[in-house]
Formats: sequence, structure tokens, C-alpha cells
Amino acid sequence: MSGAKFPKYLDYDQLVMATQSQQDSELKQEQQPVRPHPQLPSDSTETDSEITLDIPVGLTGTKLRSYAFAVLTRKEYSKIDLIEKLMLRAQDRNEVIALVDEFAAANYQSDDRMAEMLLRSQVRKGKGPQHIKLALKSKSLDIEHLKEDLKEIDWLAQAYALKVKKFGTDVAQEPKAKAKQIRFLQYRGFDFDVIFKAIARKK
Repeated sequence: MSGAKFPKYLDYDQLVMATQSQQDSELKQEQQPVRPHPQLPSDSTETDSEITLDIPVGLTGTKLRSYAFAVLTRKEYSKIDLIEKLMLRAQDRNEVIALVDEFAAANYQSDDRMAEMLLRSQVRKGKGPQHIKLALKSKSLDIEHLKEDLKEIDWLAQAYALKVKKFGTDVAQEPKAKAKQIRFLQYRGFDFDVIFKAIARKK
């Protein structure tokens, strides 16, 4: 990433010093609420920490390239999300697509890297495989290369840990109590076979 390829058309020091109020303002304008799956919750804890400033619209050429590079130095994006992000400031969609393809070829942008990061983040937050697959799909990320990673995760241990944290270690005997635990783990995105084993598991 030489200076010649990415000329400094933006004042990055000024970008870094942008105020939090400016960040909040642009985030509200750019981010649309994600409609949650009827059974699985949207991941409302994820935030866009990108530096924001009054960057002009209609960017083209080297100014668009410079802005795209600044965006990617702050946060990983899927290819689809990066295209839509840049289109908020760009003039020509075809130019944006070509630029993002170039960045992907140079590995500045990577759907595989984004998918792996999203997987780790979702697992840390206690989300099950169905929720994770939906999260990946929402960003147009291919899960094929993550199938082995998903298989290696101990989903029973994950589900049981959530059950214990929420309901304790006692095995529920009443139908209503069992149903409540089932709904809770289903809402988190776990498969039914894992759920039934988790709620019946003893210490």
C-alpha cells in the first residue's frame, strides 16, 4: 500500500479527531434498523465505529480511492456492505464496484476474513449456529468455507452454559419451565437436538 497508490487526499488527523457527536449523527443517518428474524434476535450490540466527518458526496477517482481506504482501515466490511457504504459518498456505482473488486483482489477487503471475525464475535455473544448463519447471510457472506469451523464448536456446551446462566443448574420438571428454557435457547439460534440435551443435562 504505497503512498503513490493511496494519495493522502483526506486529512486523517482531522478524521481521527472527529467528535463523538458527529459519529452518532452520521450513524443515525446511514444505518437502517435490521428487521429481526421472527425467532432469532437481531444483533443490536454491534456498532459501526468508523470515523465520520462531513465528507463530500460525488467522490470519484483518487478521492474515492482515498476515502475507501480510510473506511477499511477502521473496520472490516463484506464486499456488499462496502459497496453500499461507499455509494453514500460516491458518484458512480460501476466505479465503486470496480474499486471494491480491486481491493478484494489485493486482500484489502476480504469476505472470508469478515466471515471468520463475525463467527468468532457471535460465538462470544452466546449465539447458536442458526443465528450465526442468518447473520452471515444478512451480509451476503458465503458460509461454505466455515462449515468445518461450525462443526468444531461444542454447541451443547455453549447452550448449556447459557441455560445455567439464565436458569441455574437444576433440571426443570414442569412443562412450563421446560418450554421457557426451550424458547430461550431457540431464540438464541440453537438446534432442537442440542436444546433438549442442554435442558436435560445434569451437573
